[in-house]
Amino acid sequence: MWNHNLQTLLVGTIMAVSVSLSGCDSTKDDTQNPEANAESSEQTVTDAPANTTDNSDTDTAAAQQGTPVKYDISAWGADTVEPISVNELNGIQSAFGEVMSTDENSLDYASNPATKYRFMKTDAPYLDIIDSEKYLELGWYYANPTDTDKEKELSQNHAKKAYQLSRQLMGDDGGKMVADMLNSQIIKNRIVGGQKIELAKCEFYSCMLVINKAAAQTDNS
Repeated sequence: MWNHNLQTLLVGTIMAVSVSLSGCDSTKDDTQNPEANAESSEQTVTDAPANTTDNSDTDTAAAQQGTPVKYDISAWGADTVEPISVNELNGIQSAFGEVMSTDENSLDYASNPATKYRFMKTDAPYLDIIDSEKYLELGWYYANPTDTDKEKELSQNHAKKAYQLSRQLMGDDGGKMVADMLNSQIIKNRIVGGQKIELAKCEFYSCMLVINKAAAQTDNS
């Protein structure tokens, strides 16, 4: 019985050693066979998806930037205009068109009581005149490159009216000032065509031109 058990133990030990040696030989074969390993690596790289560039992101970015608004200023300057005074409110209003609404409880540039005349409907890009004892203010919607074609068209029309009215109020220098505004220049405390300009600028969807009616025409400060 003991011999039988010893024989069984020897047989089991021999089988375990054989399995262990077989595992070592397999690992050794893989290490010593670089071609097989290279083929396996090559197969892995080949199966990897191609690195393609998605053009949709570029197209989306271009669409978000939009098309800059262009103003045909050279054509506007060819029209003849009649001079007008900053105190001739009726004539100033007619240059902008029909008054759609009036707000007599508005405020001017310096927060003084004023009347606002709106020349567009509430839901449309605005075109306004704010008139007070001291100031005359022209304001209009300044379109962004990503705006709709209709919004850009209205903004261009507003700018043309402001350009022509400025020429009536301040001569060709007034038109040039509006052109400078549309080119992102900011004008402050400057005499233009005999009028004192408190502020003139176009930014953040808004253009505003503020004329100090009470300032002396000879004030060169």
